[in-house]
Amino acid sequence: MTTIHCTYTGDGTTELIHGPTGEKIQTDLPADNGGKGRKFSPTDLLASAFASCVLTIMGKMAAARQETFEGAAISIDKVMAANPRRVGEFILTVSFPPHFTNEQKEFYKSAIHACPVHQTLSPGVKVTIHIK
Repeated sequence: MTTIHCTYTGDGTTELIHGPTGEKIQTDLPADNGGKGRKFSPTDLLASAFASCVLTIMGKMAAARQETFEGAAISIDKVMAANPRRVGEFILTVSFPPHFTNEQKEFYKSAIHACPVHQTLSPGVKVTIHIK
């Protein structure tokens, strides 16, 4: 179990502290929800968690296969829905290292669905995947 401590710091912002390491992250309300959008929003952190989860799993897969994976990247778009306000869709654009074959890309694509963040999402959240 990992404890994250979150404190409201005023003006729509929070500070989160990672219990085991003391690392800090700050959030702000997004501009489209009455905030100032000065920092990551909570749903931005969800999108970030999804992208980083997928890439770390892919990196672990690459290490097991002794394949070079550095330079792989994910651009993730978060599409908000209303009634209730929530994330309605994530659009992932996955860029693999230039030396990857189509077969390798297909193999690593399985990490997207294996990611615990993806597995935690409500089935109502659409996930669209583009591979480069």
